[in-house]
Amino acid sequence: MTDPHERLRQLGLTLPVPPAPVASYVPTVLVPIGGGRSLLYIAGQVSVLDGRRLTGRCPDEVTMEAAQLAARACGMNLLAQMEAAAGLANVEQVAQLIAFVLSTPEFGDQPKVINAASDLLIEVLGERGKHSRAALGTNSLPFSVTVEIAAVVVVRAR
Repeated sequence: MTDPHERLRQLGLTLPVPPAPVASYVPTVLVPIGGGRSLLYIAGQVSVLDGRRLTGRCPDEVTMEAAQLAARACGMNLLAQMEAAAGLANVEQVAQLIAFVLSTPEFGDQPKVINAASDLLIEVLGERGKHSRAALGTNSLPFSVTVEIAAVVVVRAR
């Protein structure tokens, strides 16, 4: 497996600054599980790209492509939080994503939206990026963002 930083360079991607919390929580929590490993819980990362919130409900206010861009932005923010908390090179496995898509009641393609984030994690981390997942529709998200994704990641101690 290529080093995640090298893979980011190959893909022409630069990690954003990890987003700071906007309420009473911390962005990440490391819970030791033994054997020099920890579970890294990453708070929900909202769809922010280049400092701008990507907002709107799918599919009536934003297209599938725009929603997928929002999911990919969440994926980049998850990677930034992993790097800040544990270092991408120390990621053993992305265990789970819990994803929410701001969507109309009849919209059922949340998994297609969230694939953009899942695919990004696999592009950057290889097999270590494969994960279990929930992709849910919701009628409201903070700041009317299109997507929010939280994660659980197994990491090695630095």
